[in-house]
Amino acid sequence: MPHSLPLIPWFRSALLTAGLLAAVNGATAQVRLPRLVSNGMVLQRDAPVRVWGWAAKGEKVNVAFQGKTYQATTGPDGQWRVTLPAMKAGGPYELNIKASNELSVKDILVGDVWLLSGQSNMETPMSRLRDKYPAVIAAAANPQIRQFEVPLTYAFQKPRADVTGGKWVAADPQTVLQFSGVGYFFAREINAKYQVPVGLIKDAVGGSPAEAWLSAAALRQFPTYEQQGAKYKDSLLVASTRQRESAAVADWYRKLYQTDQGEAPGQPKWSAPGYDASAWATMSVPGYWAGQTPLGPVNGVVWFRKEVDVPAAMAGQPARLELGTLVDADSTYINGQLVGTTGYQYPPRKYEVKPGVLKAGKNVVTVRLISNGGRGGFTLDKNYQLTAGGQTLDLRGPWQYKLGATMPPTPGTTTFQYQPGGLFNGMIAPVLPYAIKGVLWYQGESNTGRPQDYQALMTSLIADWRTYFQQPKLPFLYVQLANFMAVKPEPGESGWAAVRDAQRRTLAVPHTGMAVITDVGEWNDIHPLDKQTPGHRLALAAQKVAYGDAKVVSSGPLYQEMQVTGNKASLSFGSIGGGLVAKGGGSLKGFAVAGPDKKFVWAEARIEGKKVVVWSNKVPVPAVVRYAWADNPEGANLYNREGLPASPFSTEPDPAAGATGRR
Repeated sequence: MPHSLPLIPWFRSALLTAGLLAAVNGATAQVRLPRLVSNGMVLQRDAPVRVWGWAAKGEKVNVAFQGKTYQATTGPDGQWRVTLPAMKAGGPYELNIKASNELSVKDILVGDVWLLSGQSNMETPMSRLRDKYPAVIAAAANPQIRQFEVPLTYAFQKPRADVTGGKWVAADPQTVLQFSGVGYFFAREINAKYQVPVGLIKDAVGGSPAEAWLSAAALRQFPTYEQQGAKYKDSLLVASTRQRESAAVADWYRKLYQTDQGEAPGQPKWSAPGYDASAWATMSVPGYWAGQTPLGPVNGVVWFRKEVDVPAAMAGQPARLELGTLVDADSTYINGQLVGTTGYQYPPRKYEVKPGVLKAGKNVVTVRLISNGGRGGFTLDKNYQLTAGGQTLDLRGPWQYKLGATMPPTPGTTTFQYQPGGLFNGMIAPVLPYAIKGVLWYQGESNTGRPQDYQALMTSLIADWRTYFQQPKLPFLYVQLANFMAVKPEPGESGWAAVRDAQRRTLAVPHTGMAVITDVGEWNDIHPLDKQTPGHRLALAAQKVAYGDAKVVSSGPLYQEMQVTGNKASLSFGSIGGGLVAKGGGSLKGFAVAGPDKKFVWAEARIEGKKVVVWSNKVPVPAVVRYAWADNPEGANLYNREGLPASPFSTEPDPAAGATGRR
């Protein structure tokens, strides 16, 4: 059975270190459990389950569960383990461990355990989504859905034996705010359909590239990435680099504050409500000062002020100030009182204003906006408003502005958690003994600059994790990248499209599934708020791949092959379900065609039965067809009758047949 196989050698070594550390305080070390094996845990049903821990060398350990006792003796590595037989869903249960001391693990459920990994769109918590899904959050009381959040940890010298923190938490309207949004919506569907507990292990890091999640063995296939990560095995180098870079950044902010005229000592602060800003220039918000003002692409601090006439009904009331997203960091005041601050560009600015801050008549909203590099300003097409007492004031339009300080871009820093292998060692390795049902993966944004590597990286990652989890058929389900950035009028190259196509081609790996979400993104936000659709489409994929439902239509149309006759290309698809449709009626959109010169033009396309025929009078001999090939393929409308969108694709030969990534 896969879960009763011996421990992998490097993991045994990590456990040896942990066991030795456990023994240093005395001749007899008390039995100790990994943090995952703790109160409220969910164990995987229908599969052997390993329970493990540490104790003194040679110590006998008894594990009692569901009326049976399992025995183990601690080995020279300081580690013991027992394997529980496959169990049906149920609970709550209690697990008792007796050695030189006794431990009890309470409130255990047996159900399905899913590992959630990737970058920030998997990490995004329900708290970020509370305005979009208030009813879902209010109804979240369900002790059968639980999450364990693995803290951010990286390691380069060797894999860690245990995670650095975390605990199992059952969902309720308060705790669910820390659940992965995608994960929670997925778990809610799986729990409702199969009536079993669902445990989520949230193991994701914002901004992380795929190579950070590969083991040392897998990285050997990618010499460039292996060499990149190898230097960080030098802990002194890591420490000195972190110290040097942190000092440089601290010095930048110190100089910024010292030179910021709006904070200058001995004169009125620019955030003060009575400050005279009558000489300030104006700029339209939302927008970026580089394109709207004589300031140009300056970095440093720019102050913004807007006078707002507040009606008496709003005065004194608790309020919410929404300022879209700001690039990069802000401190925001109302009438001189700090109401919120955010240190980087991505979080939506939704600041709760205490009662008594707003007054009838003139109020002043002031934003001290730091630009660390690139274009600073207010993101377009977001909410900029002040709400209180059931009324909302629109804050868009002219704002006064003044440059507080000019600085060079903030010094660059090494993001150690993004380096190859670091997150596998720090966050995946400690989880490997834990039996799971499958993996949910939402990642790829950080690899769009190197799309040619992505299919090889993901194929290796899937095989790598299956090896270390000792589950060769481990279901691996992932989200394809959403649509993002401004729409372009003509066909062109796109790193985002190339990663999407690599994700589509990765479906060639058995026991994988993909959720297409090019219809739910936001052009101006890399973190779209719709996390229900990805969760739902992952649940459809799980029904087919992990739960064996052969009848479910789990995906939109997937390109299979092209045949050319004259100037027309006929495309065949899988996963057509009840049939191909152009969503919303009308003609198909999003297709482009090129001849041997690879110069793409928009194409005509129509559905003919189970196929799509594509042509352009400008291309007499079609060589390549692309669909939805853009950062933001807005308007692409090929779906199946089940309402699932077709994956973007190119008919070009599989680039993985070449030397992708293995440089």
